[in-house]
Amino acid sequence: MWGLGKRDFVLFLLASAALGITQSIDMSFFNNFLNDSYHVTITQRTFLEIPREFPGFAVVFVTGLLFAFGDIRTAAVANLLGGLGALGLAFWSPEYLPMIGWLTVYSMGQHLFMPMSNSIGMNLAADGRMGKRLGQINSVNTAVFLVTSLITAFLFKFIKIDYHLAFSFSAAAFFLAAVLILNMTPHSGKRIGKRFILRKEYNVFYGLNILFGARKQIFITFGPWVLIKIFGQGVATFAILSFIIAGLGILFKPLIGYLIDSVGERFILAGEAVSLIFICLGYAFTEGLLANFGLGRIALYVICALFVLDQILASVSMARATYLRKIALNTEDVSPTLSMGMTLDHMVSMFVPWLGGFVWTVLGYEYVFICGAAIATLNLLLTTRMKSNRFAD
Repeated sequence: MWGLGKRDFVLFLLASAALGITQSIDMSFFNNFLNDSYHVTITQRTFLEIPREFPGFAVVFVTGLLFAFGDIRTAAVANLLGGLGALGLAFWSPEYLPMIGWLTVYSMGQHLFMPMSNSIGMNLAADGRMGKRLGQINSVNTAVFLVTSLITAFLFKFIKIDYHLAFSFSAAAFFLAAVLILNMTPHSGKRIGKRFILRKEYNVFYGLNILFGARKQIFITFGPWVLIKIFGQGVATFAILSFIIAGLGILFKPLIGYLIDSVGERFILAGEAVSLIFICLGYAFTEGLLANFGLGRIALYVICALFVLDQILASVSMARATYLRKIALNTEDVSPTLSMGMTLDHMVSMFVPWLGGFVWTVLGYEYVFICGAAIATLNLLLTTRMKSNRFAD
């Protein structure tokens, strides 16, 4: 008979696999759903980034309200909200304004689960193996994402799946994840500690999250826009790149987990920062340099490679979570501090698209990524202040 730890790990692994389905459907259908169902203008589409990102900012307050639930039950609630939001998008959003309401519920479920996922994953790890455990969980999630994306692409090409059906599948996967998590062993009693954590001892962790929020939004918003507006690429290119990213992620995420355990978070996060400096400079100058020599096609391939590399590096975020766990003054600080980190991340990411759009319009897209290189440089400098002490479990 399995021990509780192994049983809980398998249940959480299956829940992560189910969520790979929801993530694939979200990436494959959401933007086309907006365009086909509501014929949104550019202004309306830009506005939607606020309800999509605001739940990430509000996570620390929502987790505070759910303080007594503990991580596992909060994670189940998060997936119930995600499923409810998906059903709302499928059946109860006849117009643009109701859709915004259900989108907020949907996004809240997704964002509320993120810090809980890292916290639960680390609690399921043996001593010194937190990186390995998070790598395994993320790898299974990515593998299911890859398979679902292939199935979705095939079905949509030959059958034309209805958006209502697609979001219904997503809701079912959210609800399945919630049931699997509810069958895990809950943490004993009420969560001990404070509802909201903001300590000077975690300043470096907070700083890493703030810089990640700015870096993330630059590439989420403007990375694809370079391929679309500067290189004239369409849906097919992004489908191929998504397939490559998912395939490489199956191998890369466990590797990152192994490196976290073997060489430490400071090395991983410093390496990410150095890589991002070169990625940003590549975005800024590749087209201008190579186009002058008639090598526009090669410039496109270089930008596509940089796009893939940036997306893969996003998985390094697990290193910030394990770093917090190692420097935490006590275990009860981990979950609320992860939530606080997400709030600080999204406080920045809600405004970066507006500022970046202004820079793009006034100075040119190159300067957006020059700013990105500066942010990556600050990130590199901040890694030098990372502590290496580990609290005893």
